[in-house]
Amino acid sequence: MRLTFALRTLATLALAWAAAAACVALNTPLPWMIGPLLATSVVSILGGPTESWGPLRNAGQWTIGAALGLYFTPEVVALVGGLWWAIALGIVWALVLGWLFGAWLYRVHAPRMHGVPAPMLRATSYFAGAIGAASEMTLLSERENARTDLVAASHSLRLLIVTVTIPFALQWSGLHGLDILPPTLRVVDWPGLALMALLTGAGALLMDRLGRANPWFMGAMLVSMGITMAGYSLSAVPQWLVNAAQLVIGVSLGVRFRKEFLHTAPRWLASVAVGTLGLMGICALFAALLAWATGLPWVTLLLGTSPGGITEMAITAKVLQLGVPVVTAFQVCRLIAVLMLVDPLYRWIYPPTGGSTEL
Repeated sequence: MRLTFALRTLATLALAWAAAAACVALNTPLPWMIGPLLATSVVSILGGPTESWGPLRNAGQWTIGAALGLYFTPEVVALVGGLWWAIALGIVWALVLGWLFGAWLYRVHAPRMHGVPAPMLRATSYFAGAIGAASEMTLLSERENARTDLVAASHSLRLLIVTVTIPFALQWSGLHGLDILPPTLRVVDWPGLALMALLTGAGALLMDRLGRANPWFMGAMLVSMGITMAGYSLSAVPQWLVNAAQLVIGVSLGVRFRKEFLHTAPRWLASVAVGTLGLMGICALFAALLAWATGLPWVTLLLGTSPGGITEMAITAKVLQLGVPVVTAFQVCRLIAVLMLVDPLYRWIYPPTGGSTEL
């Protein structure tokens, strides 16, 4: 690692820690993630030399994934398994909502973006509207000759708005969810923690070698889930380690916003921001319907169906004790379905022959 890059990374971490400490003092929600996220976003947009080191981000996702897997006891798995139909509805809901969001973006911008060919704008709008992983959607959009800069900017802005807005709203509302972490998994056992780190790290490395999405999060979580589902309790994850993981994840999100970000089609970003707020409102209504049908707390299903990222929503559920297994199950299943289906659906809805009707 070059000296300049190392110094920038250390300076960014120092900034993030100061922001987190300030948020802790102010009693804000998710201080260890939101503080670093907002601070690095602002400094990055102002042109500051912020940096995020990939291995630190991976370690943060590894830690969070391992911690979340501890919630999946056999009793909890039985509860989540009984919600398969609600999770399936959540998947369909996310696919349809993302398609409608993309169609709306196309309708709004088609009359104005004269320099962008219609097929390119259609692909850009579709993948920008998809409720899925930002990096994967950007790669898929590149294959369809879309404006990848607009797609990446859309997902970054949506993630920022959702990650900041929902935790603040939930903390101020005083709503409660479904905290079902057994007391036995709140105790740190250092030999057990070392063994869990070894096993979950191997799972993360395997997922990374296989080229899967979010390998350090998904691999660690799946191994931790397997251990817990088998009835073994190795150790809890220390809170200071969870806080550090949130900090580096917040930094990795914040450094996406560079000085050029605000100059990337301001009208486009404004419509994405408005559309994201609309998505959050619609998802809140959908969560209310699911809560009525399942009997689960509305706030838990709100996080499970919200248009945010899996890591960020799972962290929100963990820190605010709002039903981690249910939220994680909804978000993981949605992520897998979106990654598998978004591109084939695009080719089906908008075939290369141009035979479909524009939306």
